[in-house]
Amino acid sequence: MERFQKLILIPLILTASLPGLGFCYSIIDGPTNATVLAGSEARFNCTVSVGWQILMWLSNGNPVLTVLNSQGAIETLDRFTSQNYTSSNGFTSELIIHNTQLNDSGKIECSIQQPGQSSFAFLSVQVNGSLFIKNSTLTVKENQTVEIVCEALGWAPAPDITWMTNDSFIDKSRYVTQQSQGSKDLHNALSILTLTPTDTEILTCLADIEALPNPQNATVTVIFVNSTTENDYSEDNGSTRVIVLAVVLSFVGIILLIVIIAVVVRCCCLKKKRSTYQNEIRKVSSEKKKDGNLENRQRHGSENQGYIPEELWNTEKNPRIASLPPMSSKFTVPAADLHTSSVSKVRPQRLISPKKIRNVTLV
Repeated sequence: MERFQKLILIPLILTASLPGLGFCYSIIDGPTNATVLAGSEARFNCTVSVGWQILMWLSNGNPVLTVLNSQGAIETLDRFTSQNYTSSNGFTSELIIHNTQLNDSGKIECSIQQPGQSSFAFLSVQVNGSLFIKNSTLTVKENQTVEIVCEALGWAPAPDITWMTNDSFIDKSRYVTQQSQGSKDLHNALSILTLTPTDTEILTCLADIEALPNPQNATVTVIFVNSTTENDYSEDNGSTRVIVLAVVLSFVGIILLIVIIAVVVRCCCLKKKRSTYQNEIRKVSSEKKKDGNLENRQRHGSENQGYIPEELWNTEKNPRIASLPPMSSKFTVPAADLHTSSVSKVRPQRLISPKKIRNVTLV
């Protein structure tokens, strides 16, 4: 890609240089060094005298932008743009590098394609990493010595680490800082502070690089506890535990009471529903039984309770009939009578014999 860009720029440079062979112009003011954080912008200015024809910007020896007097700026990369300013004294080109990266660090050169007419500066892109202390709060007892560790990861270059206590810098002899190489040309640092606190204090670890407007910091609170304070703290801690336990138990009791009430209400509802269901079953069964009895009555009839048997009725009306002796069903007639008259027939006397008759009335 860079070779292709050079091939494109060579004809433009030659074309712009030919008209200016007879003229003399120079760089009035060249770029200055810059230090920026990665991801920010870097700006460089180059001012040339009147009569210039071509101005080129190079980053680490590679052309990144060309400005022609006749055509203006020719931008070949999106991250490299320019702004131009013209005055009575000359022409100023400002190179703007967007979203700077760590590999952009190096030499930035302004050239007008004249012998000995170039000016350069250096760009330093720095990376602001992370900084932390493992414990944000630390409790120490009387005459106890502790070590507090502050760690910086992913910096470029390695940061300068210092310590402060209650807004005062701590002597460098009380802490040790070690630096190590990280990945992707980044650096790490580890600082260990050793102290024996005599009072509660706030410690601050500071990491600084040139590109940072203010150092990055991490803090830790060291709580000093003597014997009297420890006893008071234990009593307060015990009281706090009792209060917390009482609140928790009360809360649990309320929850259990609510659960018991809910279970009782649920059981009552289920029992009521079951009782209602059984009553409905009994009611349906009773109705079915009544319907069955009605159907049997319609099919077989019912007994007339006001009926009086005929023999009882005849006995009450004619008491003589009931007293007649039983008679034989055979009759004897004298033979002489049989031959005396062939016309006349003997009719047997009809006797009424009691006989049970049951009448059924269908309704």
